[in-house]
Amino acid sequence: MKLVIASNNAKKRSEIEVILGNLGIELVSAQDTVFVEVEEDADAFAGNAKKKAEAFAAANGCAALADDSGLCVDALDGAPGVYSSRFAGEHASDAENNTKLLHILRDTINRGAHFHCAIHLQFADGRNLHAEGRVDGTICIPFGDKGFGYDPIFFCPELGKVFAEATPDEKASVSHRGRALRALAMQLQSFV
Repeated sequence: MKLVIASNNAKKRSEIEVILGNLGIELVSAQDTVFVEVEEDADAFAGNAKKKAEAFAAANGCAALADDSGLCVDALDGAPGVYSSRFAGEHASDAENNTKLLHILRDTINRGAHFHCAIHLQFADGRNLHAEGRVDGTICIPFGDKGFGYDPIFFCPELGKVFAEATPDEKASVSHRGRALRALAMQLQSFV
C-alpha cells in the first residue's frame, strides 16, 4: 500500500515514519506527490487532519495520512490549540511561539498543559480511519536542543524531562503523536 504523508514538517514526518515504517507500507513524502495547499481553518484538530488527508488522497489517487496537533494550556482555556504553529503570528518561528507563551504565563501559577494529536487516514476509495492521542505535562523554562515546536518548554512527567531533552524513541513512547499513531497502526493492521 502506498501512503502519502500530508505534511511539510520534516520532523513530524520522521516521527510518523518511525512508527508506521515497519508495517510494510510505502510511505511517500508530500514533496514527492501532487502537493495540495490546504487551509487549516477547522475549529478542532480532527477537522484539520480530515481536511488535509481528504485533499491529498483525492489529488494523488492513493491513501493519505494527515495529522493536526498542538499544545493546549489549562490557564488559557486550551489555547493555543489549533493555532499552536501560528500563536505568535502567521509565519512565527518555534522560538517566537515559545517566547509569547512564556510571556503570557509569566505570572501564572497553573502551568498544566497537554499536547493533543488527531490523525486521519483517508483511502482513495472513500474509507477512512481516525485516531487521537494526548500527553499531559507542564510548561517550564526552556531546556534541551532536540525536537521542535513547544518541545523545549513542555515538561513530561512520564519521562522526567522536557521533550527537547528526549531521544526520538523516548518521545515517541509517550507523545501525543506516538499514541495516536500506535492506535492508528492497530486499526490499520485489521483494516487493510
